[in-house]
Amino acid sequence: MVKATSTKSAKVAKKATAKRVPAKPTLLSGGNPQIAKGYGDAPVQAYIAAMPGWKRDVGRRLDALIARTVPGVRKAVKWNSPFYGVEDQVWFLSFHCFTKYVKVAFFRGAQLAPIPPGASKQKHVRYLDIHEDDQLDEAQVAAWVKQAAALPGERM
Repeated sequence: MVKATSTKSAKVAKKATAKRVPAKPTLLSGGNPQIAKGYGDAPVQAYIAAMPGWKRDVGRRLDALIARTVPGVRKAVKWNSPFYGVEDQVWFLSFHCFTKYVKVAFFRGAQLAPIPPGASKQKHVRYLDIHEDDQLDEAQVAAWVKQAAALPGERM
């Protein structure tokens, strides 16, 4: 009997250990990672780590640029996208993976100078689409980030 109990306990322990291993995030349409809603740097880093291929490098570069430009920036993952803000629950920027590009959304982008190139159905929002072979103008993106962080953000 002792042997059967030991074997059963070992199987239960093995199953419990297997359940603790985090599963690889699901990629939604366009290769966007499905990451649970969360606040702080950890969920944003999990999102970036799950970005497919060349998009992961874009995510790392954007995250580092934003953190460097806006010291103390607040971070979150909501609706399977990283969000950045200067106060709790108020956001100035987000990005999202699509099949052929990463879309950066400036929630008050129409007030930035120069205005980011991507139009939106929402009058205040402007976008920057980053494709695989694009040369990212980090100085321009940093200027937009700095301006966007100084504007009133969006509550979401």
